[in-house]
Amino acid sequence: MKLTSPASSPLVAGLLLALSPDLPAQDPPPDGVRLFEESCAACHGSDGRGRTSAALGLEIPVPDFTDCDFANREPDADWGAIIHEGGPVRGFDRMMPAFGDALAQAEIDAILRQVRTFCRDADWPRGELNLPRALFTEKAYPEDEAVIEGNFQTAGNDSYSFNFLWEQRFGPRNQMEISIPIQRVDTGDPDGWVTGAGDLAIGVKHVLMHSLENGSILSVGGEYVLATGDETRGLGKGSDVFESYLSWGKILPRDSFLQLQGVAEFPTDSAFDDELVLRAATGRTFTFGNPYGRAWTPMLELLGKWEDVSGYETEWDLVPQFQVTLNTRQHIMAATGFRVPVTQRSSRDVEFVFYLLWDWFDGGVRQGW
Repeated sequence: MKLTSPASSPLVAGLLLALSPDLPAQDPPPDGVRLFEESCAACHGSDGRGRTSAALGLEIPVPDFTDCDFANREPDADWGAIIHEGGPVRGFDRMMPAFGDALAQAEIDAILRQVRTFCRDADWPRGELNLPRALFTEKAYPEDEAVIEGNFQTAGNDSYSFNFLWEQRFGPRNQMEISIPIQRVDTGDPDGWVTGAGDLAIGVKHVLMHSLENGSILSVGGEYVLATGDETRGLGKGSDVFESYLSWGKILPRDSFLQLQGVAEFPTDSAFDDELVLRAATGRTFTFGNPYGRAWTPMLELLGKWEDVSGYETEWDLVPQFQVTLNTRQHIMAATGFRVPVTQRSSRDVEFVFYLLWDWFDGGVRQGW
């Protein structure tokens, strides 16, 4: 005898369907392959490599999405803005049309997922892990940047210093950098002001791990500081210094983030003390009015320094600051803040700190405005 459950009866099944609450129908996810073929392939090619400028009749070449060095640098938010609003929203050519009125956000997201399949080398960290640059905490993401850093101290003997930093990425996970400080110091002596170059530094960085799914990136780095400055004139430390560090970044909800850096400094001259430095930065990025417009990122840094000398009291500082993108392409930006002593306040002064940054991989200084 064949046994059937009560629910298998057509009558019972009909009653259960009638008594069940109405559930919204679930639309299938958009087909990114089809949408890319229909909306993008005419210019960008079905394989993502892009058709030639001659074939398209354009003066500007179409980007190659299979080039991981190019494709993985940009976060989805920037590419989504260009798809939605067109090329001019990020300072690119108007030949890239706006699809915001033709495609729903879910369809734009599906196209982005398809675009991401063209880079087949997972060794390249994604641009979402390129977190905002704090004034002191070095981020883990490898970059192509030129930075002018400034530090003003007007209490006691006045001093002004500028550091010119060049960063060059090579390979998926590596970066080299060179920095040259220029200092101007009021010695308080009859000689008055002294101006000159400080200690030259050369460094490298390597990404140990990165995960967009976990929203985290970890890097190790090293720097060798050459005692090229004149210590007797207040320009430089007076000893070569080897520095090693770990940098970690974490994406947090609501466009916020956390970055940590631990640094160990070892002077080659035994007359100088080893140092341990802890840096932490947290902040959140905002856009006001237009979601594709200028980005503002208020941040707060905590800085700690300990020297290997008897009786040394650890120095702690707070650095409230904000970063802002200056142009439409968002590859020129500035940050400013104040380094405020928390300990030894009677002997240490508040400093005004800033930087001006150019991400030169994304275009020239005069482009993208």
